[in-house]
Amino acid sequence: MYQQFFQHFLLANQDKQHFACHSHHYWPDVTREATIAYWDDSARLVDEKWQHIFGVRVPHTQQLIADILNLPVPEQIVFAPNTHEFVMRLLSCFDWRKPVKVLTTDSEFYSFQRQIKRLTEFNTIQVDVIATEPFATFEQRFIQAAAAEQYDMLFCSQVFFNSGYAIADLTDFVQQLARVSEAMIAIDGYHGFMALPTDLSLISERIFYLAGSYKYAQGGEGCCFMIVPTGSELRPWYTGWFAEFGTLAAEKSALVLYSEDGYRFAGATMDFTALYRLESALLLYKQQGITVGRIHRYVQQLQQRFLSLLEVQQHPFLNVSNLLLHNANQHGHFYTFRLESSARVAELAASLKQHGIITDYRGDRLRFGFAIYQNADVFDLSCLKSI
Repeated sequence: MYQQFFQHFLLANQDKQHFACHSHHYWPDVTREATIAYWDDSARLVDEKWQHIFGVRVPHTQQLIADILNLPVPEQIVFAPNTHEFVMRLLSCFDWRKPVKVLTTDSEFYSFQRQIKRLTEFNTIQVDVIATEPFATFEQRFIQAAAAEQYDMLFCSQVFFNSGYAIADLTDFVQQLARVSEAMIAIDGYHGFMALPTDLSLISERIFYLAGSYKYAQGGEGCCFMIVPTGSELRPWYTGWFAEFGTLAAEKSALVLYSEDGYRFAGATMDFTALYRLESALLLYKQQGITVGRIHRYVQQLQQRFLSLLEVQQHPFLNVSNLLLHNANQHGHFYTFRLESSARVAELAASLKQHGIITDYRGDRLRFGFAIYQNADVFDLSCLKSI
């Protein structure tokens, strides 16, 4: 039923079983038209395209995202080419000349993990890390750690990229953190947005929520977004001229001014082709009545079918004993198998690729992703008998 929207990608990959959706999701056909629309708008409007982008395209895309996440104020959504820009802007809200304390986990994506590791080389930056495993006690342990010390930032994923484990109730988790800490709370929602049904209405004034279009939102790379709490007065020192929107007409002062909405965290000039693609994908789903809830239920069916086929193969490595699955109802849209070594994982991924099964891996973990352009009836894992 859903494959009709992905004909370009599917026809270009007819001999492949694409299980890397969590890494690089196929794009629906409407995104091709959106890419051309950006070019045509640029040719038609030239210098005046910025009024069209910020007056029409950005507000429309903000509203589409706000509808999905049940956000009361769409203007609090700001866009950037990648989440690393947002990570750095959040960190730049603090005075690094003074002690800065950050609480995070051992399972954050590289945009944050690499940057924060580098910053610990400054004597003033303290980073405390909570292990995600055992998963059953993670949330409790993280909240207890947040209460034990006075942190400046709490940074945690909604769905962890190296396991698929998901926070059971994001609203409750954030509310508990907010009760025990006054720190900035940042949630990496990249593996949650457009995968798990998410309602931010009760916590939108307390968290910074980061996500983007590269994965489940199906708009490709180049368009990420962050939700900024209403009334935020933070002044990131890593700032671009887009952050002056709403103040450009104001009389210049010695103090650097910031927008009063989410764009106080904006950067500078970017290619908005990716935003056009994201807008077109989200609009398609809205028009077709394809909700995140429907997507999630479909993917869960795919996952169940995959596990049943896997059990038949009785593979020595790819089996449920190596699967990181704490709770099927508390999990993202990919499965992660932890094997004995990174060499074993790389070898297995290469063998699968030779048989047309596309996966991806991180260290000693092999990941299989699931998406609505897949059809469980054509899943074929019989090659596992020979590899």
